[in-house]
Amino acid sequence: MLPPLLFSPLYRRYLWGGRRFAAAFGRPLPPGDDYAESWELVDRGDDQSVVRAGPLTGVPLRRIVEERSAELFGRARPAAFPLLFKFLDAHRVLSVQVHPDDARATRLVPPDRGKTEAWYVVAAEPGALIYAGLREGVGPEDFAAAIRTGTCADVLHSFAPAAGDCVFIPAGTVHAIGAGLLVAEIQQSSDVTYRLFDWNRSGPDGRPRPLHVDAGVEAVTRRGPVDAVVPRPTADPVARRLVGCEFFTLDEVRPAGGWRCGRDGGCHFLVVLEGTLRLPDRWDLPPLHAGDCVLVPATTGEQACEAERGSRLLLIGVP
Repeated sequence: MLPPLLFSPLYRRYLWGGRRFAAAFGRPLPPGDDYAESWELVDRGDDQSVVRAGPLTGVPLRRIVEERSAELFGRARPAAFPLLFKFLDAHRVLSVQVHPDDARATRLVPPDRGKTEAWYVVAAEPGALIYAGLREGVGPEDFAAAIRTGTCADVLHSFAPAAGDCVFIPAGTVHAIGAGLLVAEIQQSSDVTYRLFDWNRSGPDGRPRPLHVDAGVEAVTRRGPVDAVVPRPTADPVARRLVGCEFFTLDEVRPAGGWRCGRDGGCHFLVVLEGTLRLPDRWDLPPLHAGDCVLVPATTGEQACEAERGSRLLLIGVP
């Protein structure tokens, strides 16, 4: 049987990153203060999650998808893993961006998926902001003019999130993550990003980073303000539904002691944010602590796990 899968992270270094992956998750990072993203689950060309423990150590996710798809996904059998999960350390504010929807992304050369995503705020410094959507009454002409005049911030909707807030960002929504936030992000497996505004700053080479204004403005299909979602109860009394869309489901889980996952027979990705999670002994896998993640194949069935009191998890489902 295909066991639960632990992967090694892939780091991305950008000018807005920091070293919070070390402080928050106890990870040994190489020198440098620009560790921006930690890709925990990815199957995109050369970017591959590689199994780090258990009998499949060293095997990339793509090979598992190709050779053991029925075991991994159950009823659904996509050609590649359809989701990408990452942590983001926003030591500085990210650029203002928009991602195209599926219809626009398929017209690109080469074609790609659209990028609908959701953010879960793991930690927030005082005064940190999320920018999501446009202020009421701001139309496409107003937005384009604000970009040209360097006043984009004046037309963006923003709010100060708290740890535990979740923001759903459908493709076509203007957005930016502000400085001082540690975020967990689940998204369609796409890397198509249009940078609309970069806060009038320079890149590492001293020059402004490229913008994609024309394509980006055309891709903006959702213009109203976006705020944190309102969690909804689920059939599991320790789980709250944060997002349910055609691409993924996202639940926050706060178990104490025994907890069973995988009851619906689907493929799931579990993320530990606080506490410790132990999988059944038969898998011979180490306990999972803050920052650890595990992909649970559909055919492993219902799993009886043990969680410390005070543990906090994210449970991501692949529809």
